[in-house]
Amino acid sequence: RGRNIIVTGGEGGIGRGIVRRFVAAGAGVLIHYRSSAERTEAFADELRAEGHRVETAAADIREPEDCRRLMAQAVELLGGLDTLVNNAGVQPLQPLEGMTAEDWAAVVDANVTGTFSATQAAVEVMRANGTGGSIIHIASIEASHPAPNHAHYCASKAAIVMHARAAALELGPQGIRVNTVSPGLIDRGDLAESWPQGHASWLAHAPLGRTGTLEDIGNACVFLASPGASFITGHDLVVDGGMGATPGW
Repeated sequence: RGRNIIVTGGEGGIGRGIVRRFVAAGAGVLIHYRSSAERTEAFADELRAEGHRVETAAADIREPEDCRRLMAQAVELLGGLDTLVNNAGVQPLQPLEGMTAEDWAAVVDANVTGTFSATQAAVEVMRANGTGGSIIHIASIEASHPAPNHAHYCASKAAIVMHARAAALELGPQGIRVNTVSPGLIDRGDLAESWPQGHASWLAHAPLGRTGTLEDIGNACVFLASPGASFITGHDLVVDGGMGATPGW
């Protein structure tokens, strides 16, 4: 309560779950988007009607100057910046054979360069405040368990995990913690219909016997941003219902 958060890509999917859990905990949230202004404003109006403190801002997080402007807007609109959640990214399906350098670069730019640029801009603000802060990257279990047709995506998420560890090493003395959250299979509400085979297979193998929810990822982010995680940095919090413990034989 009383803290100020930026969630990049906060207008859809996992981003909405993260935003909802933060506002439920009492935080003020700046919802970042790149192009979906109408959908983002509708989401923000819905939250405001429930009594939550939210603002919106557009930026291309691949561009350092846009990221600096985004952080400045958080300070102006919310009154400060305590936590950045790097959630924005892309997840295209494409076989490695036939993948072009442009295809590869599009995923790396959105997922890795965007995370780097937003983190660097947030650190400038947190350092100036002198109060430290928390930065959370949304990675994936595919950072360590690759999936077919996701070579660019898996590599980008592995890079994000290592970026967080390296950043934690350098930023710890300034009181800035950097961690990742790696979701497993998350059901946005239509998974059983859109991917019945994958959904059924996950349910058959996951120890907890269910897919993840948007709120599961939001809860992990709220924890890592909270005082309860004040001695946690450079850590990858895997939220996968125990799938990582399932034997592959």
